[in-house]
Amino acid sequence: MKSNQNPQQLQNKVPDEWFTWRGKNRHEQELVSRPSLSYWKDAWRRLRKNFLAMSGLIFLILLVLMAIFGPIFSPYDVNTTDYPNQYQPPSSEHWFGTDSHGRDVFTRTWYGARISLFVGFMAALIDVTIGIIWGGFSGYKGGRTDNIMMRIIEILYGLPYLLVVILLLVVLGPSLSTIIIALTVTGWVGMARIVRGQVMQIKNYEYVLASKSFGTKTPRIIRRNLLPNTMGPIIVQMTLTVPSAIFAEAFLSFIGLGIQAPYASWGVMANDSLGAILSGNWWTLFFPAFFISFTMFAFNVLGDGLQDALDPKLRK
Repeated sequence: MKSNQNPQQLQNKVPDEWFTWRGKNRHEQELVSRPSLSYWKDAWRRLRKNFLAMSGLIFLILLVLMAIFGPIFSPYDVNTTDYPNQYQPPSSEHWFGTDSHGRDVFTRTWYGARISLFVGFMAALIDVTIGIIWGGFSGYKGGRTDNIMMRIIEILYGLPYLLVVILLLVVLGPSLSTIIIALTVTGWVGMARIVRGQVMQIKNYEYVLASKSFGTKTPRIIRRNLLPNTMGPIIVQMTLTVPSAIFAEAFLSFIGLGIQAPYASWGVMANDSLGAILSGNWWTLFFPAFFISFTMFAFNVLGDGLQDALDPKLRK
């Protein structure tokens, strides 16, 4: 059915609110209203939208702060025994209670956090350093060099990780430095394989080939062109390496091959609490087990969030 109204009458009935003034000229009309974001700014924007990842990040920041400053707020020494006050439940005087030797569990928990976080971050740092150097050089050179280096990695990867760590601790003796060495002997293999795969993909890009044509040396190409574009997977792998090292240290200390008493460690505290938990003194085991579990959970959810945030395929 045709309308009897002419186009002028129909135009007069269109409300002005339906239209928005876009500018006086073509340049102003084509301006982008949303500012452009760099890769890292866009990744941070997407990470902030992930509730679990941000919760894990906040928990880890608070944990690091308490590991540094927590013992300062406590009037008790980490290794001072007070047998008349043994197995005191949590109270205003002892926030986390006391253990079988009358030592303050609150103070020992944060000293244990220092050891666990130090082992975790040092093991991850060493793994990243060796993995970047080995995997970057192997992936960039390729050919016979890559085949030899990858066969070495496959041999190390085939060794039982926990068995190697226990053997080294038995031979070298339990200590903090020995634990870090034992955890990193074969721990860098996974990082090297990830870096190698990324480098082999990126080395054929145009800007890398242009650097080669200008005579740029191999270390500079790896440092300036390849590594910055592999930082996403490296950061994600690092967030997954730290909790593995923390759990390994706690397990080794728990079975008596790690940090030795009377030094505070979450694994040592859990080992000392096995007899106490049977007598109803639950707090001696609850707090070290709680922080071990939630620290690993926080690192894992943060790693998952970073993996999604740093994925260029999900960038909008």
